[in-house]
Amino acid sequence: MNGGQIGNVDLVKQLNSAAVYRLIDQQGPISRIQVADISQLAPASVTKITRQLLERGLIKEVAQQASTGGRRAISLTTEVAPFHSVAIRLGRDYIQFSLYNLGGGELVSEYQEFFYTTQTELVEGLTRYLKHFIQSNQAIINQLIAIGIVLPGLVNPETGVVEYMPNITVDNLELAELIEDSFHVQCFVGNDVRGMALAEHYFGASQDCQDSILVSVHRGTGAGIIVNGQVFLGFNRNVGEIGHIQIDPLGEQCQCGNFGCLETVASNPAIVERVKKLIKQGYESTLSEKESLTIQDVCEHANMGDELAKQSLVQVGNQLGKAIAITINLFNPQKIVIAGDITQCENIIFPAIKRNVESQSLTTFHNKLPIVASEIDKKPTLGAFSMIKRAMLNGALLQKLLED
Repeated sequence: MNGGQIGNVDLVKQLNSAAVYRLIDQQGPISRIQVADISQLAPASVTKITRQLLERGLIKEVAQQASTGGRRAISLTTEVAPFHSVAIRLGRDYIQFSLYNLGGGELVSEYQEFFYTTQTELVEGLTRYLKHFIQSNQAIINQLIAIGIVLPGLVNPETGVVEYMPNITVDNLELAELIEDSFHVQCFVGNDVRGMALAEHYFGASQDCQDSILVSVHRGTGAGIIVNGQVFLGFNRNVGEIGHIQIDPLGEQCQCGNFGCLETVASNPAIVERVKKLIKQGYESTLSEKESLTIQDVCEHANMGDELAKQSLVQVGNQLGKAIAITINLFNPQKIVIAGDITQCENIIFPAIKRNVESQSLTTFHNKLPIVASEIDKKPTLGAFSMIKRAMLNGALLQKLLED
């Protein structure tokens, strides 16, 4: 047998095991017969795979009362409690760690300020904090199966190489490999917004659909696109840079070098800057007494009726709506999810987004299209855990656990 064929046999094994595990995870309790039926795998294959999963402790048998009153049917469900993973959200000036079980239950969370200016500082600091987090939670960690990291920037999710970060210079940083070598456990690295879109799909607002677009308004503006239940990556692996759609050719210069990108008007720093500028120009606002203005202040005062804050956010909604209309015309999603502090002002911003979407996208595409607020916005590490969950469902991590 040549190497290619061996590779194929292994891949088929991985895909079949993943298909069985996925069904048990998503539809359990489920019987072996149902698994064979839905997966269209031979009953003998299903028996073999479920035996391996049972031996590894990844699934368990539960007795269910047979509806006919006869023998109790044995069904299968996934086992989540003993399998732990560390999920990390690396921000521009902070780092957050969470310990999750395999069901997405967060057991511990820790937040640290973290300032780094070079690639070396980033790697050294991350490794140090991670060591400390794992050591201090040793008592509750049963089997540590993976580490997930999300960060702002461009990442190759297959190799875990960071190609670009907005705040420091990186040179093809092989982050996944570095972490795997230090901690001897599989590591997955991805972009924060795409991780968030995946988390929304597994655990949040877009669980009920296969195609959705998440638009995140934080320090920058980004989008995560889910197509057929998968993060849409394309051959070049990074798509969804909605923040760099030009909204106003005469606008401010963006950090990317262009002028009037969406990010220059619809990101938290841009919103705060604009409000400050208007107050300086003499516009009246209850925000004028504030020493250091934050996005939370702007949202709070807008909700209390401050006209300047309200109008500023309506304008943000208009600009977001224009960019979202473009993505709707391109992808025809089933749902749009908005994440960020601005969702506190849903009643002010969402109508403006909707108006622009309706006037600038195809009627059949935006008709009855829900635009909703993120449900996982307050769980910044869930995006990193979602990459681990995906590796279980597509078999990449599952296969490793079965071979251990």
